[in-house]
Amino acid sequence: MRYVRSNSDTIRKGRFMKRWKQFGAALALASVTTMAVAGHSAAITGGDADLEQHPNVGIIVMYAAEGRFRCTATLISPTMLLTASHCTEGTIGRTIVSFDTEIAQQAPSNIPAAADPATGYGVGTITSVSGKTWYSGTPYVAPAYSGFTDLDNWNDYAVVVLDTRITDIVPARVAPVGYLEPYRQPKLNKTLFTMVGYGTRVAKPESGPQKPQPLSYPLIRRTTTAPGQKLMPQIIQLNGNIKDTRGGGGSCFGDSGGPLFLDGYVVGVTSYGYTANCRYIDGFQRVDLAIAQEWIAAVAAG
Repeated sequence: MRYVRSNSDTIRKGRFMKRWKQFGAALALASVTTMAVAGHSAAITGGDADLEQHPNVGIIVMYAAEGRFRCTATLISPTMLLTASHCTEGTIGRTIVSFDTEIAQQAPSNIPAAADPATGYGVGTITSVSGKTWYSGTPYVAPAYSGFTDLDNWNDYAVVVLDTRITDIVPARVAPVGYLEPYRQPKLNKTLFTMVGYGTRVAKPESGPQKPQPLSYPLIRRTTTAPGQKLMPQIIQLNGNIKDTRGGGGSCFGDSGGPLFLDGYVVGVTSYGYTANCRYIDGFQRVDLAIAQEWIAAVAAG
């Protein structure tokens, strides 16, 4: 898999390892919404505005050598976020997170900028001009992360340890080890999973060629559902197509790192997609793995 990195106002999203070519154009960070939902008037590739269904899912923003990027993350303890390694690798300084359901309806994005992009975000709680609250934290890349080179050892999970303890949001629960093992075919494609994220929505633009494409605004948290397609040792793939009558759509740019829920548990994080219009197969890094949970526990322990 590969992710698109954009400059100061762009987003990241993965691609399958056999398709190394990057997406045609990077989308502005200031203008992305959710990478795990899409749908009707307020969705990415199928789905709806999340509103307050998943208050523990936030948008994260970070600086890297190429510029500023954004992904999605989930609060799994008062001081820890779960996201994807490709969303934390190469981060300069801290990562910031907001749990507000709406970041911006239209440009500008209202995402706070670092005083010095060369050093990234610093420590502290930030309130942007729009009144949204942002918390800072230290990102950690999984040491076993393969950089999208080995499907059987993908390890595209990561955490952000927050500088401030969050007490007014109930953390999500990570699934027990092996939770997905019973969900193999034919049960898998009969099971609906829930995705949440702040990625772009796919729709026809108001002007120009009327071809569905990822649109930057509104930048909000979205959610949708999709049926299972394939379960692998480290990856679970879903049929993320809005035309699939079994579910509501799929993930898109900016949803990377966002949670995949089943039975109220986080069973995976958004890792990659196959197509530039976000209407095919989505890949999620499983987190019901001993290697993932042992490392997360080790980071939590200090």
